[in-house]
Amino acid sequence: MELTLKIVDADGFVLASATGRDETFLVYRQSYRDGDCVVVEASEPGHAFLALDSAIHPALVYIRESAYYLAVPFGDKRKSYSPNAFKGDIHRLSVRSARPDQLAQRRNLALNPWDDHANRALFPHARANVETRGEAVFAARNAIDGEKANDNHGFWPYTSWGINRDPEAALTVEFGRSVRIDEIVFYLRADFPHDSWWEQASVTFSNGRTSFFPLIKSGAAQGFSIEPCIVEWVELHGLIKAQDGSPYPALTQIEIWGTEAPGAAAVAVEDKARHAALPPTL
Repeated sequence: MELTLKIVDADGFVLASATGRDETFLVYRQSYRDGDCVVVEASEPGHAFLALDSAIHPALVYIRESAYYLAVPFGDKRKSYSPNAFKGDIHRLSVRSARPDQLAQRRNLALNPWDDHANRALFPHARANVETRGEAVFAARNAIDGEKANDNHGFWPYTSWGINRDPEAALTVEFGRSVRIDEIVFYLRADFPHDSWWEQASVTFSNGRTSFFPLIKSGAAQGFSIEPCIVEWVELHGLIKAQDGSPYPALTQIEIWGTEAPGAAAVAVEDKARHAALPPTL
């Protein structure tokens, strides 16, 4: 897989770039400016370890499209990242292809600290039907960013998915290909007594099955083994709030454990090629 890293300004001008076969590094010796974008390009769909800033942990992600764009965060969007992220006048970025033995390992398939609202190319991806006041520190992406500190809220590292007190709130985690999952772990936000909690959560899988999980008032991991199944996405919904004085339940993190589904990446590439070859519908 040929991999390229770029820094592009607001006008689309390429400020820096680096390309390599299966691995590449880019050192950018300038301060970021508002409107700058980090771009990751891949010659084909596949898995890669991505490290776009030294203050954020690298992550194994699946690149489905040819290019992924991350707008360098400024203003309110910066609040969901480490204060050290994207700062200074020297930045080291890297990306490398994952090896087959690494893909065979069981892992948290929901982890992606590089996700954001505009992302449609890099998986997993989280989206929700509601986010508290539209603020970055309560965005859906926070539920899969790997940050588990949960005894406070409203600033990094206490990021969370906030539901704006909406009983119909739902969060979807998309994997971008088929995966085999066997466990779900919830970290509820636990800034008690400010926070409330959920007594039950429902999860519907892309295969049509729905499971129900009892939850307790706790900031600790609440894990549940499930019957192994192959899915492309899961939806968290049916969140039943506890009868207490706080109106603010929230989710700090969801982990979805499992492995790659055999042949899933190859099938995804074939399906994409087949779809592109179909004649347009009238």
